Amino acid sequence: MNLQDIITKLDLKTLSSVEKDLSSNKPACGYSSDLLSCVMAGAPKKSIWITLQAHGNIIAVATLLDLSAVIITEGAIPDETTIEKANEEGVVLLSTSLPTYAVVGQLWEMGLRTSDPDQPCS
Repeated sequence: MNLQDIITKLDLKTLSSVEKDLSSNKPACGYSSDLLSCVMAGAPKKSIWITLQAHGNIIAVATLLDLSAVIITEGAIPDETTIEKANEEGVVLLSTSLPTYAVVGQLWEMGLRTSDPDQPCS
């Protein structure tokens, strides 16, 4: 499954204008948390991060961890500065009005799993 498939199936809005081929972006797994420290400690590289956070620090975390994308839930929209930073850093920033729980459930049904703490995402 690739990121373009996820965007289409979940009807996600693309907020950043990253010039990447989203069909070649294949997320390794998913991770959901609203605590940045938890994400930094637990989100594997190339995963999709699902959060309701919409401030500029999410871009720093996404860049640090080399995430496939960030899905912002519950209709939260970042300010223009955050979107500009996502563009600069090449972070795919997505949005949906759905609650986090619904997004995680749909991704699970699509086959995107969490990582086993003892095994990296594959």
